[in-house]
Amino acid sequence: MQISKGTVVKFHYRIKDLDGKELESNFSEQAIAYLHGYNNMMPGIEKSLESMSKGDLLEAELEAKETYGEIQADSEQRVSVKHLLSTDKTADKKPKWKAGMTAVVNSEQGQREVTIVKVGKFMVTINTNHPLAGKTLQFEFQVEDVRAATDEEIEHGHAHGAGGHHH
Repeated sequence: MQISKGTVVKFHYRIKDLDGKELESNFSEQAIAYLHGYNNMMPGIEKSLESMSKGDLLEAELEAKETYGEIQADSEQRVSVKHLLSTDKTADKKPKWKAGMTAVVNSEQGQREVTIVKVGKFMVTINTNHPLAGKTLQFEFQVEDVRAATDEEIEHGHAHGAGGHHH
C-alpha cells in the first residue's frame, strides 16, 4: 500500500544539519505514527513520504519553511522556572538551567521545545522558536508500515495505537 491521504504511516527518521552532524533520530525507538493528509505532520515530511510504501528509504533536504519554520522575531517570553521540563527523557531530576540549554514547556498548542536565553532565581527568559527553526536540514526516512486509517481515526483526525495518539 502506498502512502496517500487517509493512510496511517509509521516511520523512523534521522535529522542532520548540512554538515552531516546528527541532531535527532528515532531509529532506536518506536516508530512515529500519523494520519497522512490531515495536517498532523510537517508539510515537507508529508510531501516527502507521499506515495512511499512499507520498507522504503528516502533522504531529503528540506528548507525551514517546510519543517520547523522560519525564525520569528519577538519570540522571547519570561516564564516561571517551575514550568520548564527537561528534554532529557532519562534524567531523574530537573537540570540546573543555563542560557543556551533547551527545555520543554506546555503551551496552548501542546508541548513546545524552547531555548533558554537568560536564567534568574525564579524566572527564565525563553526563545519560543524551535531550536531547529530557520535551518535547512537533511532528513532520512524509513517507512515501517502503511495501512488504511479506520473510520474512527478519520473522524478524530489522528492515528491511534502504538506510535500514535492515545485517548
